[in-house]
Amino acid sequence: MTTPAGFYETHAELLDQAVRATTVRDYWSAFPESPSKSVYGEQAAPDGERAFRALLGGTFPIEVPGAAGTVSTERSPWGLELGISYPKADPLALVAAARAATPAWRAVNPQGRAGVAAEIIKRINARSFELAHAVQHTTGQAFVMAFQAGGPHAQDRALEAVAYALAATTRIPATAEWTKPQRGGDPLRLAKTSTVVGRGVGLVIGCNTFPTWNSYPGLFASLVTGNPVIVKPHPGAVLPLAITVQICREVLAEAGQSPDLVTLAVEEPGDGIAATLATHPDVRIVDFTGSSEFGNWLEANARQAVVYTEKAGLNTVVVDSTDDYKGLLRNLSFSLSLYSGQMCTTPQNILVPQGGIETDAGHRSVDEFGADLAAALDKLLGDPARAAGTLGAIVNDGVLARLTEADSAASVIHRTAEVADASNPGATIRTPVVVRLDAADEKAYTREWFGPVSFVIATESTAHSLRVLVETVRAHGALTALVHSTNPEVLSAAREAALDAGVHLAENLTGGVFVNQTAAFSDLHGSGANPAATASLSDDHFVTGRFFTLQSRHHV
Repeated sequence: MTTPAGFYETHAELLDQAVRATTVRDYWSAFPESPSKSVYGEQAAPDGERAFRALLGGTFPIEVPGAAGTVSTERSPWGLELGISYPKADPLALVAAARAATPAWRAVNPQGRAGVAAEIIKRINARSFELAHAVQHTTGQAFVMAFQAGGPHAQDRALEAVAYALAATTRIPATAEWTKPQRGGDPLRLAKTSTVVGRGVGLVIGCNTFPTWNSYPGLFASLVTGNPVIVKPHPGAVLPLAITVQICREVLAEAGQSPDLVTLAVEEPGDGIAATLATHPDVRIVDFTGSSEFGNWLEANARQAVVYTEKAGLNTVVVDSTDDYKGLLRNLSFSLSLYSGQMCTTPQNILVPQGGIETDAGHRSVDEFGADLAAALDKLLGDPARAAGTLGAIVNDGVLARLTEADSAASVIHRTAEVADASNPGATIRTPVVVRLDAADEKAYTREWFGPVSFVIATESTAHSLRVLVETVRAHGALTALVHSTNPEVLSAAREAALDAGVHLAENLTGGVFVNQTAAFSDLHGSGANPAATASLSDDHFVTGRFFTLQSRHHV
């Protein structure tokens, strides 16, 4: 058995680097994103695939408190038969087990908890290839993206949350001596101790599209701040989080702690376990990624808990002018196509002044811009093999239904088309649809069309575009905004508009950085300043609500 202190000693240098990275904000990554043999070794890829395939058609090996029967709900968007079943837990038994495990975990200091968390993340990293297949075949991401976003990028986000949690929980010293001078007498002396106490049982509600990337920050922030965690995966993407919970339980047991500090809550669609757990009086932290409807319900009804949500949003692009028109089109078409737009950061509303824009290729009208964007999409996705690697597969019927609905609009600029993937003949792959609208068509573009659907919207002017940005983001939320302009005054106005709207802004992206991608330890994901999210991944606000610091004092 390795003690939590022993795990901290093993990973102290890594944790110090991570804490420093959160303050420097330059590029730093603990886990290589390339699935290369030279990085992970000759056998990592084949071993990972064998481990994944060994799970198919069987019952996942994990203990769950109060288990009764099994659940099998996943369907691969790539057409692979999964057939994995999971133990079905009793929600009340999960909460009781979590509470029973809490006192011993509370007795471990923050450094020890961070050391255990770092060990878990390192072991998750060692299974990155297995996880990549699990993410690919539950989300529809192409393999390389599943490896990167579901593996090392998610692991970096996990470590980032650990770093913030460690810094916050050690800001007040664990022990202190207080001395107050007294006139004409001995000073008053008190010895004081400060103990970090978790808020209570944490609940992480996973999403279908990014089960690890979106779940890891809440899971590890809660764990390091002293809370047990119940992980409730989306029924369509259980396996990546089941593997994660399995690793958590193994490491916790090795550290002499109850493995029930992290448990798995799997459900049949419609069981409502998330709502049952989220409103349980002992569940005091809820992390959720998903629809605005359920996110709003959680915020309104899980009143006993602090609730962190990431919901829907109207990610917006304001196009004013550019000195790199080809780069703009290339960059924007990739942002619209990556993982078929099934990202919470994908642009939806592209605002263009009705008088057109000035570019290094000459003046372009709104309609010409739309045609050029459609041509850029066709160029990017012209080769089926490359298209499949960029688009991935459609994750569920809801996305497909929205895509079909948008494609039937009267003013389609770019129609969706099927893409055949010879390696995965059962996959559902579609190119994006782009629709031309006017600013008056608010009913259409103020609704979130999650998936490969976007709108080129003609506005009265760039100033009007910025007003639309502020109004729609304030009302409906957004995780990203992008502006293209060669005019410093427009860029300054766009920055003010983004601050008013409470959304992160990117400017003039024409190269290898895309608005729908964020880097751990540097980029904040979500702001908490508009309805799309209640906090950022990760910042102090994301961790400080998960614990209290309680003092004791006595004379010395």
